[in-house]
Amino acid sequence: MEMVQTRLISLAALVLLACSCQYEYEYSWEKYRMDGHRTGVTAPTAENVDKALGVVNGDTYTAPNGTAWQKGSATYGVASDLIAVQPEMKEIKQVIGYATRDMAAAAPESELSNWWVDRTMVDVARLTKRKVDVGILNFGGIRVALPQGDLLLDDFVSMFPFNNYLTYVALKGSDLQAVFETIAASRPFVLGGVKMAVRDHHIDTLLVGGRPIDPKKVYGVATVDFLLDGGDGLTIGKNAREVTVTDYRVIDAVLPYVRSLQAAGKPVEYFTDGRLTFDEWEED
Repeated sequence: MEMVQTRLISLAALVLLACSCQYEYEYSWEKYRMDGHRTGVTAPTAENVDKALGVVNGDTYTAPNGTAWQKGSATYGVASDLIAVQPEMKEIKQVIGYATRDMAAAAPESELSNWWVDRTMVDVARLTKRKVDVGILNFGGIRVALPQGDLLLDDFVSMFPFNNYLTYVALKGSDLQAVFETIAASRPFVLGGVKMAVRDHHIDTLLVGGRPIDPKKVYGVATVDFLLDGGDGLTIGKNAREVTVTDYRVIDAVLPYVRSLQAAGKPVEYFTDGRLTFDEWEED
């Protein structure tokens, strides 16, 4: 029987997370595919270091395409250091899945962001034993894209590097409506269980489970603790009837799911469905 520890947080005790807006600094990740066009060097897995990176033998580094550099050159120094650390990186270079095509997060919706939020809804419902109607996540929670082909543990650790915890929030319909109005007034978020159209930063259409929001009904929301009290400008925890922050980080939930797909011989792939349209949105 799966045991899940949760932290029940009173709204009065919610603290603005330091990573939201306490500091002016912003950090981002950018990933580049090594295609081997100059030296034959490509990104290694745990099993193909020599083939992907080449070999250091004494005072000579030989690249995969046969080109050699001698000790003292910058190429020799970089290559020898990179090859030397591969044993320590072996675990994170394991292949744990496969993607049929590249998937990148892009607003207002994308295959990758839809995949993440829909899976989060399933996981939050399973972990908290609560009915989940809606998923709300932030695009900033996805830091890199998934490449086509073999997927490494490193791909997912790089994608979800933050210690954000899966969270359940029970919101009255009127308060959930206010969250969506905040989104409409600002920018797209990653949404699940919703059909929403925004025009001139106002809600034109909003359906949850195919129906208009009932102001008096209580809805279950799957999210992360970062968005409870000011992260990316959202306060999903405001006026909540219940808040349950699980002990599962985003990466803790994603990795078992990806591995289960691999075990079943299924790829990581998904779809867009027009769940969010944002007529004036332009990526910064």
